[in-house]
Amino acid sequence: ETHDVFISHASEDKDEFVRPLANALINEGLNVWFDEMTLRIGDSLRQKIDKGLANSRVGLVVLSPSFIAKGWTNYELDGIVTRTVSGEQVLLPIWHNITKQQVIDFSPSLADKVARSTATHTVNEIAAEIAELIRSRS
Repeated sequence: ETHDVFISHASEDKDEFVRPLANALINEGLNVWFDEMTLRIGDSLRQKIDKGLANSRVGLVVLSPSFIAKGWTNYELDGIVTRTVSGEQVLLPIWHNITKQQVIDFSPSLADKVARSTATHTVNEIAAEIAELIRSRS
């Protein structure tokens, strides 16, 4: 199954931002890989994530202090960056409760990418922009 968007995030950001974003993207008509909606009991986390990454057009990375502190998110980010460099996937960063300096300290190359911030854009604005980008590339 091909997904329009793979959402890489820290579980701490789910309630406040990630789940509403996933629902807004679905409301825009997009096929979304979001662990809560995709993973089932007994699934191999690594295999499902690898498959989700490999079959998604866009890797959406919700960068936050929690994201930076985790191991799994870095595994996902490595996969997205690899597929972005090879031209197979588009990396879209979203900054959530994080400063530019924190992003620079974590990953200078990510800090250089044009991002959206939850401080300046609503969930629906971000979802609409992502949907428009995906439709324009179809």
